[in-house]
Parts: sequence; structure tokens; C-alpha cells
Amino acid sequence: MTERTLYHYEHIKAKIIHAGLKATQQRIVLYDALLKVENHPTVEQLFETVKPDNPSISLGTVYKTLDKLIEVGLVEKVMSREGQMRYDANLANHNHIYCTNTGEIIDYYDEELNDLIKSFFSQKKLQNVRIQDIRLQINAEKVNPNEDVSIA
Repeated sequence: MTERTLYHYEHIKAKIIHAGLKATQQRIVLYDALLKVENHPTVEQLFETVKPDNPSISLGTVYKTLDKLIEVGLVEKVMSREGQMRYDANLANHNHIYCTNTGEIIDYYDEELNDLIKSFFSQKKLQNVRIQDIRLQINAEKVNPNEDVSIA
């Protein structure tokens, strides 16, 4: 194990412990895999990713581990347009673009957009509601770079 790999492992282990969980091998492996991917995998996709290096891991373990990581705030659920549950370990304030023709979910960062949405709701003066967080999902279609792009 290289020094960098050891640091990464210890960092993940510390985050899991700091969240109040026991740092089991399954939690470390699954959290690490989620941190490394940007495609917001399903449970099954994550299982297929970790299975080759962890042959004893079961699909049930992946489900239970993800539930625990969500419960302690290390992972979030992202729903596809079709209602398929996907998972994201990127907890930075960001939105998603869901590509309807490829099923891809892309992280989208735009502070100006976030400020605009916050300002909009601030002006609406909603009764009995305190907005804690805004997560926007934009449904789009991936197109050829040479194709004329417009909003439908």
C-alpha cells in the first residue's frame, strides 16, 4: 500500500468513524467506491464495481451499508426521472442534470443559479416553511456537439 493509498484509506475510515459508525471493511470499500465515481450509480452498479475485489460482499450488504451511510449523512439519494434510486457521495452544494436519453446524471455547479433560486423564494415569503436546502434536477437530452441546441 502506498503512502497516498494509506492516507486515503485512513481518511475514509476517519470520516466513517466521525459520522458515528464502526469503520467496517464493507463501509470503507463502498464509501470509497462512491467517492471515486461521478456517475451516481444504482445499488446494482455499485455492487458490480466492488464485487471483483470483494467477492464475499453481497447485494444485501450493499443495500444495508448505503442505508447506514445515508442515515449518518455521508451519502445522498438521487432519483432518476424514472424513479430509479441512485447514490451520491458528493455532498458539496450542487445540482444535477439528468440526461433522459442516456440515463446519466451530471453534477452541475452554479452559485449564480443557487442565489437566484434562494432570492426567488425569499421574495415569496412562504408561510410556515423554512427552506433548508435547494437541490435542482434539470432533465435534458445529450446531443451531438454540432447540433443546434435550444430549450424545448
